[in-house]
Amino acid sequence: MITLLSSLFIRNKDAMSERKLREAYGTLCSAFGIFLNILLFALKYFAGTISGSIAITADAFNNLSDAGSSVITLVGLKLAGKEPDPEHPFGHGRIEYLSGLAVSVIIVVVGVELFRSSVDKILHPEAIETGAAAIIVLVLSIFVKGYMFFYNRRIGTKINSAGMKATAMDSIGDAVATFVVLIATVAAYFTDLPIDGWCGLLVSAFIIYAGLKSVKETVSPLLGGPPDKEFVDEIEKLVMSYEKIIGIHDLVVHDYGPGRVMVSLHAEVSGNENIFVLHDIIDNAEHALSREFGCIAVIHMDPIETDDNVTAQKRFLVSDAVKTIDSGITIHDFRMVPGVSHTNLIFDAVVPYSLKMSDSEIKQEISRVVGEKCENCNVVVNIDRPFV
Repeated sequence: MITLLSSLFIRNKDAMSERKLREAYGTLCSAFGIFLNILLFALKYFAGTISGSIAITADAFNNLSDAGSSVITLVGLKLAGKEPDPEHPFGHGRIEYLSGLAVSVIIVVVGVELFRSSVDKILHPEAIETGAAAIIVLVLSIFVKGYMFFYNRRIGTKINSAGMKATAMDSIGDAVATFVVLIATVAAYFTDLPIDGWCGLLVSAFIIYAGLKSVKETVSPLLGGPPDKEFVDEIEKLVMSYEKIIGIHDLVVHDYGPGRVMVSLHAEVSGNENIFVLHDIIDNAEHALSREFGCIAVIHMDPIETDDNVTAQKRFLVSDAVKTIDSGITIHDFRMVPGVSHTNLIFDAVVPYSLKMSDSEIKQEISRVVGEKCENCNVVVNIDRPFV
């Protein structure tokens, strides 16, 4: 259906910019979601009213809140598509994360209200009337919500929309919740047990869980969560494909919203090469990152000693020693400063967050393990934490 609607309402796709095409898909999916949720609300409210089922009525208002969520997602897409301005030079893309957070909060609130209503129904049970109309509406709702999950997830992944991904999770949660309501409705036909309230309780618990999970996923990029490992691996592969780049470190991905990403990193090169040749290579790598990933790329050129066998041997020794503390520790910016009584080994150590030690404790441990392998050496180490 979405494919058909996109062919009707999104014209000249090939001529549209990525931002405009993204906004068009988001608008179409959100508008279609609003229509479907209002339709389901009307049908379920009617079925819940004639049957007296708290579970069906609550499920109806859940769909009404979904329509409101789709409105928020639509507004978020529109605002996020605004061009950068003097007050927001990196654009307005993070508004989309805020809209996704708003949708997630609404899901949690609906779940809590349903929980309260279900508890009341358990404490004060009432008989419900079952019939073919209620069952047909619930079965239809399950199929519609399943379809909404698939198209929101597919398009949300296609255009990288946090709001649509949150809506997709909400849709699959609604489908499961409605299935539980369906079980309660069918069971009420065959038994007098007051299970309507208990099924409403299960539905509310599932909705609250889905909402909290969605909150976590939408808050993460706002707080500066790490980028996808696949994205990091692709960046490293591209940069390391340039012959004179020996290694990279201090890779940072700054996320200002979908389509607005800034990448910065340090590229290690031989200090004995022509600086103009190296600068040209770094420029080419920056342009390649921008073309390939649609990002702003900044690469800092880090010259290192490659022809000094003594320095290279010491660097290998230190790198091997620190891994006895944790296999995830890496070093960079390694230098040797010989003296009369001792040699200073100066470097940065990147320590994973999984190592539960303070920076001072890590420094002491590094000094100890390096000192065991290198006589008359003094360790001057700076502790870094990974950004990816």
